[in-house]
Amino acid sequence: MSASESLRHEAEPRGTWDDVRELPPSAKLVAKVLEYNDTMTQQQIADETLLPSRTVRYALNRLDEENVIDSRFSFSDARKRLYSLDIDE
Repeated sequence: MSASESLRHEAEPRGTWDDVRELPPSAKLVAKVLEYNDTMTQQQIADETLLPSRTVRYALNRLDEENVIDSRFSFSDARKRLYSLDIDE
């Protein structure tokens, strides 16, 4: 396997809005909130959507399975993760 082949396997394809269409309503709502806000923590998403934290966590997991969100650690608080939408238009 060449270096370029291994890079292709590591980089997962970005999701599309079609991937979001089949998800539960909570995941669609979280995706829309992330569309209008650059990056948010799970708590910020819960506050914005008025969904329980557990539902937000489920929605984020479903969106992550479809490769439509990007998550990274927060520089200001390493205990938190920042989420952003990562969708091909």
